[in-house]
Amino acid sequence: MSIAPLVWTTICKVDEILPNTGVCALVEDRHVAVFRVGQADFYAIDNVDPKSGASVLSRGLLGNLGEHVVVASPLYKNHFDLATGACLEAPEHSVRAHSVRIDDQRVLVALG
Repeated sequence: MSIAPLVWTTICKVDEILPNTGVCALVEDRHVAVFRVGQADFYAIDNVDPKSGASVLSRGLLGNLGEHVVVASPLYKNHFDLATGACLEAPEHSVRAHSVRIDDQRVLVALG
C-alpha cells in the first residue's frame, strides 16, 4: 500500500502571523487554525471547536499547561495541545493536528 504524498497549501507569509497569535485558513475545504508560538514555532490544528461547532480556535489564547503548548477555546475554554490536537479536559473533543513548514518565508500547511 502506497502512502499519498502530502499536499502543501500556502497560507501566508511568516510575518503576517504575529508571534503568539493564530489565523484561520481554508485548506482543502477544511477550516484550519495556524499558530505562531514565539518567533519560530508554527502549529496547525482544526479550527472548529468540536463542542460548539463554531470555527473559532484560531482566536483562542495561547499558553502552556505543563509540557503542553496549548490554545484555549474562546468559547468553552477547553485546552487543545497544538502538537497533537488532543483536548486536555475532554479527549473525546480532540481535533486533528496538521503538518506545518516554512519555505522561503511562507507558511505552508498539509492536512494530516
